[in-house]
Amino acid sequence: MSNVVLQVRKRARGNVSAPMVLWALAMTVILFIEVVAPSARVTLSGFAVSALLGIYLGWRRRVGAVVAAPFVSWLFAWFPLEVASMIHFGFLKGFFLGLLIITFGWIGIGFIEFVWLGMVALLFRAIRGSPRNDSVIIIDPDRP
Repeated sequence: MSNVVLQVRKRARGNVSAPMVLWALAMTVILFIEVVAPSARVTLSGFAVSALLGIYLGWRRRVGAVVAAPFVSWLFAWFPLEVASMIHFGFLKGFFLGLLIITFGWIGIGFIEFVWLGMVALLFRAIRGSPRNDSVIIIDPDRP
């Protein structure tokens, strides 16, 4: 008797790297403006842009990408935020204060991004519902 096991997987639909890069670039601009000239309007636009990415990730059923999003954002925004800190606080003070704020402050920023993206993505994944179950045919090898 020979046992054969076939494992069929579905690959995730759609790549999320392009929307995530666009989101990270938009967040870089928003955070740059927030450091140079903070305002409530800029903060709300950051939440709106993140909500758009969360809607996209939830609709495409790619909620797992929420974990990587803050890291991608940090990679794009680190150097521009260092420059923004030097503009706002002065060259030398801004350089050292920027290193401190950007490196360690990103723990808080990344956590907020993670939570907000996760909430919006899970909400829209729940709204969309689960995918249709395709019928599966199991053929028993022992049965003629």
